[in-house]
Amino acid sequence: MQTTTISDFRKDMKRYLDDVTINYETLIINRGNNNGVVIISLDEYNSLNATHHELSSKLNESRLDSAIEKLKKGSSFQKELIEE
Repeated sequence: MQTTTISDFRKDMKRYLDDVTINYETLIINRGNNNGVVIISLDEYNSLNATHHELSSKLNESRLDSAIEKLKKGSSFQKELIEE
């Protein structure tokens, strides 16, 4: 995670954005008074959105928790995909 000021960000915007997109760095631009902006890559944003969606309903969350527990206990099984 990197932190910078708006002034430094303006001076070297390309380098900062390259770090975010190429190195998957999270960039925080401090704007003073506990105010700031977070910049993340599109891939990271999409991943966070997918996770949020999966955990947005109690039913989905329960199913995921159940699947994780089965994996931990070794009581899961594998199925072959049927290709049509």
